[in-house]
Amino acid sequence: MGKRRGWRGLARGLSKRQKKHLRDFGEQHPFDDPITVAVLHLCFPFQSDNSDKSSSESDSETEVEQVSVYHKLLATLKTSPESESEEEEDESESEEAEESEAEMDSEGSQETGEADGGEEDKNDVPEQEEGTADTAEQTLGQEQADGASTSCDPSHGVTEEFTDVKHESEFSLETNFMEEESRDCNADKRDSNPFKQHMDKELEEKEVEKLSTLPKTSSQSKWPRLGQLTFYSTLEKPKTFKAEKEVDVKQLYLHKPLESTWPKVNKEFLSSVNKPSDASFTPLQRELFCIMNTYRDLFYPERNALTNGEEIRCAYCLHALNHVLKANSQVLSNNAKRRDQKPGAANDDYRDQGLTRPKVLMIVPFRECALRIVHILISLLEVNDKKKIDVSNKKRFKGEFGSEPEEKPLNLKRPEDYEAVFAGNIDDHFRIGVAILQKSMRLYAPFYSSDIIIASPLGMRTVIGAEGEKKRDFDFLSSIEILIIDQADIYLMQNWEHVLHLMKHMNLLPLDSHGVDFSRVRMPNLSNWSKYYRQTLLFSALQNPQINSVFNRHCFNYVGQVS
Repeated sequence: MGKRRGWRGLARGLSKRQKKHLRDFGEQHPFDDPITVAVLHLCFPFQSDNSDKSSSESDSETEVEQVSVYHKLLATLKTSPESESEEEEDESESEEAEESEAEMDSEGSQETGEADGGEEDKNDVPEQEEGTADTAEQTLGQEQADGASTSCDPSHGVTEEFTDVKHESEFSLETNFMEEESRDCNADKRDSNPFKQHMDKELEEKEVEKLSTLPKTSSQSKWPRLGQLTFYSTLEKPKTFKAEKEVDVKQLYLHKPLESTWPKVNKEFLSSVNKPSDASFTPLQRELFCIMNTYRDLFYPERNALTNGEEIRCAYCLHALNHVLKANSQVLSNNAKRRDQKPGAANDDYRDQGLTRPKVLMIVPFRECALRIVHILISLLEVNDKKKIDVSNKKRFKGEFGSEPEEKPLNLKRPEDYEAVFAGNIDDHFRIGVAILQKSMRLYAPFYSSDIIIASPLGMRTVIGAEGEKKRDFDFLSSIEILIIDQADIYLMQNWEHVLHLMKHMNLLPLDSHGVDFSRVRMPNLSNWSKYYRQTLLFSALQNPQINSVFNRHCFNYVGQVS
């Protein structure tokens, strides 16, 4: 009787059509928000007063969670006078349907039992998932131990980025000192050192005003390999200079190890035509490096992946590494001087760094390009085969930035320039920090402990973020001294907005100090004038108004520009 009363109480809120459909088919019409008999049974557990009260609390909680939505819906179906009158008119129909109701109750009890069994099966699933998670964690731990983690692999869906915190103290500029054998042998030539001349010059406010307001003046000159060049300058009349026909490595003020390693690294691009006195540069590299070494901005729109792409890459890697080694040597040398200094002495003579550590930013389109750059940097630091430099996380880097031979489709014929551009790993979402200290290199260094950052425009865009986002960071771009944008024409096929977004966040004052020693920071950086000291090297396969706009509107080098 209790079950029948409960059923009639449920039918009171239904119309004639709904009750007829319920009686004929055992369920409500889909148009009326159908509720299965099992769910109805769960919503209204018609239990007698003497029912077993020893059921587990977990089962009751699970039932309440599953039917809470339906319970709320049915609770809104309150009885009304109209429904009561319909019930009085249809009592005969209800009495005739008692047999069918009893059958439906029995079916409901069976289905409820099946539902309970299904819930028991579901309760067993989390235990299996926990076991699977434990196995996955063990596998991931083994991969990390082997240096082949998948934290940056987009195919695994893991968004966390790996950074090497283990070697932080070993590569810290603040706690290390210059080794005696690594002292700069060109100390007597520092006054004519291009790095020293460029970084030590202090601009006046009038000069900064001119740089930001006055238009640039230009002059032209023709070089044997680069062709027609245009020199731009704002502070003074642009000075044109001719490329040296012969370049001696010792006259370029390269850091000590690079003088011996550069000819070996660049050997594959040299031909028998080169003269013995100029046996280390190709004609294109010689003219490009002459401009780079003066710290002028450079735009070269004739980069070709088939012919001169690798030559140019080696040239700007030499310039970037030379800059980093000189800057770090200056800091380490001043650390030793400060250590030997008497307490209370003036410290203004040791302003040798920016607000943040990263000095060079290299923007390249694919992971394969980053892999080749790192290989060139390693080769330039290794004096000979016996003296290998210590490179941390090298195996991990090869696994994430390298490519498997099986990834290339078989019997797929493409033009030669396509094969040259899209060779290797062509993933365009990456960023990696590289720290260099004397005879060792640290890959995956945190950005604020890195000297060189190699990234794609998309990789930079995701870390810089947009205005209004909670998690965004661009302070590490505040003291970039050399910006290299290689293969700019490819970014036109990706998303040029990422390049513009990056340029808008270059050399801004940082929002946090990041533990910097302000007594060591150069005055132009403190005055927010670092953009006037930044050298921009832009390489492209073609001239384009958008690329020209970046070079004309976002390059403020006080030395001038060359295109």
